[in-house]
Amino acid sequence: MAVPKRRSSKARRDKRRSNVWKLDAPALMKCTQCGEYKRPHRLCGNCGYYNGRMVVKKDA
Repeated sequence: MAVPKRRSSKARRDKRRSNVWKLDAPALMKCTQCGEYKRPHRLCGNCGYYNGRMVVKKDA
């Protein structure tokens, strides 16, 4: 069985136990056209608008 040869410091132990490594949820913003939530700087998957212009034509 693997056993540490030297004692781990408190800082090293606490770094390992911290929650810093967990992923964050992606930032969301409302689309100016339809109001659906979308990721910033990407076109809206619901209406196809980006920055106030239609980029992809979506069927209603």
